Amino acid sequence: MTEPQAHPTNVIRAAGAVVWRGAESSPEVVLVHRPRYDDWSFPKGKLKSGEHVIAGALREVGEETGITVELGRSLPPVHYPKGERLKRVDYWVARMISESPRPADDEVDEVVWLPVEEAARRLTYELDVEVLRAFRAAPPATTPLIFVRHALAGARKDWNGDDDERPLDARGRRQAEVLADVLSGYRPAKLVSSPSKRCVQTLEPYAERSGLEIEFEPSLSETRYDPQTSLRLVTDALASGRNAAFCSHGKVLPDLISKVCDQVEDARLRKGAFMVLHHADGRIVGVDHYLV
Repeated sequence: MTEPQAHPTNVIRAAGAVVWRGAESSPEVVLVHRPRYDDWSFPKGKLKSGEHVIAGALREVGEETGITVELGRSLPPVHYPKGERLKRVDYWVARMISESPRPADDEVDEVVWLPVEEAARRLTYELDVEVLRAFRAAPPATTPLIFVRHALAGARKDWNGDDDERPLDARGRRQAEVLADVLSGYRPAKLVSSPSKRCVQTLEPYAERSGLEIEFEPSLSETRYDPQTSLRLVTDALASGRNAAFCSHGKVLPDLISKVCDQVEDARLRKGAFMVLHHADGRIVGVDHYLV
């Protein structure tokens, strides 16, 4: 899935998730009942102005269910008319991490966990049933391997010092803060960065929030890029089963990503963008690409 840079202004954006728990072979998924519509659906809601779609999905799931999740692969978005406008709802697979009681209100008055087959019968809308079919098409439990291109850092020609010391500009710092919100959905426990300041600063907001140390890796830098060493680091991360994020440069990441996954047709990333490779049992089962 690619998150486009801009969307038509007449499209209403919303986001949610198919949240699951239990054994992978027989998971339960959560549904919510909305008294206003008397329907059963997945937790979802409208994005706030300027909100990243992933941050919106995390917020809406939490508000409607009281559940904290870890995101997996994206699911096909749903489109349907809303008055004279078109509404788009983006969904993700999401594993339950924790659950807090949520009092009933006018928005959601019941939250239930159901086996997949029963959930399919309970859902009010056929479009949601199709989302559930997509959920079942691949393993629910995956591990994210995240590649981040550093955020905006001004023009190289306008920087007089060592280019490795070129810092993020004001827009880049805002991108890094948004990225921290978004990465919290994937919960990377290992952070690896090119030593260049602009790469390190891109991961710092998330590192500070999560209490993690950033590992500096010269082989991911522009001037010392080492394809063999960097590929070994990434394959080790894949084998470890840990959620991991790597931050590097536009001249490094396309080559590295293409060596890791031949499913990616275009591995180029804009500044501040990231790509998530979702893997399970040694194989990649989903690839998502987002702007920030």
